[in-house]
Amino acid sequence: MDTSSLDNDTDKICQKNIDHNRALYIFYSSVVVLELILGLLLNVTVIHLFIFKLKFWKSKTIDIFLFNLVLADILLLIGLPVKAYNFQQCSEHKVVCKVQLFLQFLNRGASIAFLTVISIYRYYSVVHPGKSRVLRILRMSPQISVFIWVLLGILTIPAMLQSFIRCNISEKDEELTTIVLLREIVFFTQIFIPFFVLVYCSIRIIRRLKQKSVGDKTKLRRAMFLVTSVVFVFAVCFLPYAITRAVQLYKTGHVLPEEKDTVVKLYDGLICLSYLNCLLDPILYCLSSSKFKKLYISIYLPFLLEKVQPESAEDTGDD
Repeated sequence: MDTSSLDNDTDKICQKNIDHNRALYIFYSSVVVLELILGLLLNVTVIHLFIFKLKFWKSKTIDIFLFNLVLADILLLIGLPVKAYNFQQCSEHKVVCKVQLFLQFLNRGASIAFLTVISIYRYYSVVHPGKSRVLRILRMSPQISVFIWVLLGILTIPAMLQSFIRCNISEKDEELTTIVLLREIVFFTQIFIPFFVLVYCSIRIIRRLKQKSVGDKTKLRRAMFLVTSVVFVFAVCFLPYAITRAVQLYKTGHVLPEEKDTVVKLYDGLICLSYLNCLLDPILYCLSSSKFKKLYISIYLPFLLEKVQPESAEDTGDD
């Protein structure tokens, strides 16, 4: 295979994207920059509270998982300037590209993994509180967190081994090598399996809360809203992105260049949408707690403090 010829073909596709879709890709870049600014602002302030106010390492099991979730989102956001740049330009530095890809695969995977572990922990705390053995294992949050980071670090290595992986999505067709196959298996597994786990846990938690709740409709509605919102955000941010990726892989080599260009543009747009998860995670998980929300507002938004009405603490297994 003539590698230089493939590189030239890829550069032509990328240059075509810039010439004919300039406004679209500038819009994509602007969206990424906006997500970066808002995401960092929210995640950094939240992680500041975890470290300096809540001292998460001495706190509840759920707080350690939440801290790692926010940390994964911050590390993912750090790579967004490269993504924004590559939406506007078709030039890249190979080392920077691979580092950005590694951060993207690792930290998106970590964000999904910790989100899933939190849902499983809440599921057992609410639905099966008597299964003390499982809960004892889940309460080993420091060990579980280290295991997740190490495992994902190993599984992410294939994303950096392929020399022709590019920071933009207008890449040349790949041969189905073992590394490519492993990379795609990891990619789809870490999205679809957690989604089904989240759906199952959410349904069982809602059913259990309906059985336990007697008269406290406000608390029940808040808990149900939180649980369903997590599934909704996950579905909106990741499922279209993953499905489009599957279509892109399936149609590689079976479509005209114009059709492939359309799929590439759609995929790029859904990547922007997937980064929205970094902005919504702190809101759904951290600020859903009345205690954490009041602490956050008192420190960063004190002018809203007088508008916050006392709320009963929500109990969805955050033990």
